[in-house]
Amino acid sequence: MREILEAKIGRNLLERGWKLAVAESCTGGLIGHRITNIPGSSEYYLGSITAYSYPAKERLLGVRHETLFRYGAVSRQTALEMARGIRRTMAGDDPWENSVGVSITGIAGPGGATPEKPIGLVWIGLSMPSLEGAWKFVGVGNRKENKAFSAQMALKLLYDALLGYPLPEN
Repeated sequence: MREILEAKIGRNLLERGWKLAVAESCTGGLIGHRITNIPGSSEYYLGSITAYSYPAKERLLGVRHETLFRYGAVSRQTALEMARGIRRTMAGDDPWENSVGVSITGIAGPGGATPEKPIGLVWIGLSMPSLEGAWKFVGVGNRKENKAFSAQMALKLLYDALLGYPLPEN
């Protein structure tokens, strides 16, 4: 039987002694749901915050007010600040070097799109000991399909980063 992506991520985190924290917006907790479907995930998963609104992103994740109003919630800048924020918020007593923050913010649809930011647009942020950045993806589907696509892309990006595989160019 083939090991699923979430289990591979968990095994890699355990081997490194690292902890994972997730900040979600457009996926509404789907990434956390998938991670916690793996038995033993409490050994490496710190938890998540679903921060849907601007105030929640600011208060819970430390996203700067200026970032949200200059670039919007669905932007490289916001995704990166969310990833840093969840890592800092959830790390607690664990050393910063032993934690990974993943964030996701996007437009699942059917509303909320603009000409510059279409339905399906998602930014995924990573903050980890050796890498920080944000990557853009665009799904094509209905709300449920875009949420599933976005969660899958976030998990795939995290897995590739953990293994040192080349990441998409943005």
